Amino acid sequence: MRVFLYRVQQYAPAVTPVHQDGRMTPARPAGRPRRSSRATLEEAAAELFLENTYAATTIEQIAQRAGVSRATFFNYFSSKADLLWAGLDDTLGALGAALSGVEPGGPPVDGVVDALIGAACSRGVGWLPLALTQHEVMGLGADVQGEGVARAAPLVDPVAQALARASGRRASAAPVRVAAAVIAAATAAAVVAWAGDGVGRGPLEGAIRRALDPLRPALAATLG
Repeated sequence: MRVFLYRVQQYAPAVTPVHQDGRMTPARPAGRPRRSSRATLEEAAAELFLENTYAATTIEQIAQRAGVSRATFFNYFSSKADLLWAGLDDTLGALGAALSGVEPGGPPVDGVVDALIGAACSRGVGWLPLALTQHEVMGLGADVQGEGVARAAPLVDPVAQALARASGRRASAAPVRVAAAVIAAATAAAVVAWAGDGVGRGPLEGAIRRALDPLRPALAATLG
């Protein structure tokens, strides 16, 4: 038997403002407080995936539950799968953004790895992807972790740009792209494994450090 727990929010009663001339402004109808459409879609998808399984839930159902149009759905997400991995995609995006601080002239690999570890310190656990924390209830396949690692592709370019900036080489150079792909994949694998560890997981930065530290010498040699 499945038991679903939903957070119950309390709402203040609607108040109708009265102007000095006696006119009244209609109050906003009671109900869910206003949230961004993205957040509403994520919440609606989570509810439906848990109720019906992922495969049995359609984009139309998600949009209807969220109270938005199908077109609005595609303003925020390109596919239903993006909702499963929204937390992971956002986290990898934040890690990539942190690489803009890697300075020219320093050890390229150390600069990138240290920046990724530092950025991980600011990530909590509220973003954990549904695909990893609720995959059994949602009826997802056994290779869900592999699918998560595959979402590291957008991290490759920021890593390559940071390595190129620090080393003085072109971001398109083969050694730079190879090193960037390895760093991005190892980072994503560490994040995915960490998220799937359950309540006993340690800090995220520790997981990324353990994944990347052993690779530093080989990656430095790759860059030459």
